[in-house]
Amino acid sequence: MRRLLGSLCAALCASCLMVAGAPPGAAVGAPWFAPSVGNASQVVSVVGVGGSTAKMDVYQRTAAGWQPIGVGIPTHIGSAGLAPKAKSGYPATPMGVYSLDSAFGTAPNPGGGLPYTQVGPNHWWSGDDHSPTFNTMQVCQKAQCPFDTNASENLEIPQYKHAVVMGVNKARVPGDGAAFFFHTTDGGPTAGCVAIDDDTLVQIIRWLRPGALIAITKQSS
Repeated sequence: MRRLLGSLCAALCASCLMVAGAPPGAAVGAPWFAPSVGNASQVVSVVGVGGSTAKMDVYQRTAAGWQPIGVGIPTHIGSAGLAPKAKSGYPATPMGVYSLDSAFGTAPNPGGGLPYTQVGPNHWWSGDDHSPTFNTMQVCQKAQCPFDTNASENLEIPQYKHAVVMGVNKARVPGDGAAFFFHTTDGGPTAGCVAIDDDTLVQIIRWLRPGALIAITKQSS
């Protein structure tokens, strides 16, 4: 789904993202997502602050507890804001906790711990609710694809210079949404994805390891 000058003053060092004001070992109290992420040690927190905007904080769990290593990153979410769950054709970002299992992009692999696919004109994400390919990456020429390309996304677009697949609707239930990614922003709302500036996204991709999660909620009133 398509679509900071932030405070992620980060540097990659021994596969750690470090932020000024958050020295190593400077753990914080349990963040909002703590009861919902099990034993995960890497969490990208997205908190909607109104409309299609959100704030992202990046956390690493250490022996001392949760440490924020990137804070206050301006983030774009769905044009319809946040929703309790994903729904096909509805441009809202679903709240919840989702895996970050793999990455892709039109750019070469920037490195990191997740499997990465460099995509081209024949890479698609199937959004065809009536196809067994629903909510999966497919490689085919448009005229030969075994799914409805009009209901799907070609992945060779600028917003997918870099992207991480969010584990939304991993059961691939028709109607429950497809193609939810954490990707490069174009400066505007998304169709349900989470988007930030590409330089910061690349740093996060290099930091991510298997088992990382993204946790999404709305700002408490």
